[in-house]
This record gives sequence, structure tokens and C-alpha cells, in this order.
Amino acid sequence: MINWSSLIKLGIAIAIPLVGGFIVGQSTRGQVNTWYKTINRPSWSPPNWAFPVAWTTLYICMGVASYLVYRDGDGFRGVARWPLILYLGQLVLNFLWTPIFFTYHEIGLALTDIIALDVLVACCIVVFAPINQLAAALMLPYLCWIGYATALMVYIYKNNNPGPTD
Repeated sequence: MINWSSLIKLGIAIAIPLVGGFIVGQSTRGQVNTWYKTINRPSWSPPNWAFPVAWTTLYICMGVASYLVYRDGDGFRGVARWPLILYLGQLVLNFLWTPIFFTYHEIGLALTDIIALDVLVACCIVVFAPINQLAAALMLPYLCWIGYATALMVYIYKNNNPGPTD
């Protein structure tokens, strides 16, 4: 028999990162074809088409991971409470990065944000693992992607920010 309650909770868990990511992405879409093209980027930058493919996949994995932790950790009343709060914190940093970088062009602040995001996602993996191993594993591709994005940000920061003048 289908457990509709569980399916609805899974759907909500997946929808939160997907919808949030879509809204943030749409709000800064124009900057990708204007400002972003003008900055100094490394030759190993991914093509623009890769971003929506990667993020859609990652947001689905993140949503499933959060649902598994919620389900197996007895929701916000059980052991899942702090891991889910940590998850929500990393999601906020994730959503903030895009306008910081693309709308406000604050490269240094965007770099700081993504480094904090790296830390929170790694912490999520650690605290998810005792509750659900699959949830922790589903967060690993996300950590790899943002690690790559962090390396891109370091390059962009070093090659687009003027240093102190003499």
C-alpha cells in the first residue's frame, strides 16, 4: 500500500531546494550572459549549460537526503533536529551565494560564503551518516561540486580583484 504521507513529505523535501534554486537562478539569469562573461575565468570553467543540469540533480539528491534524515531521525522532535537545522543553514548559504556573486558582484563575500558552505555541507555528511548512510552518500556529489566551485571562486577572486595600491 502507498504511504501518501511519506510521499508528500519526500515531495516537499525535494521541492524546497529545487524551487529555491530555481527562483534564485531565474533572478540572476541575465547576469550569466552579461557580467559573468566579462570576468576573468579559468579555462576549466564548466560550460553554462552544465549548471542547471548539475544543480537540478544535486538539489534532488539533497532533498532526498534531508527526507531520509527526517524520516529515520524522527523529524524535528528526534535526533534529526540538529542535522536538519544544519541542512537548512547550508541551504540558506547556497541560496545566498548566487545573488551575492551575480547580482552584487561581491566576489570576496561570495568566496567567504562558499567556503562556509563547504564546511556546513561536510558537517551535514558527518551528522547525517549515523542517522542514514544513504543520506550522507547523497550529499557527497554536492560536496564535490561545491569544492570545484570553490576552486573556481578562488581563481576568480585572485584574477578579478585589484590588490592594494602602492
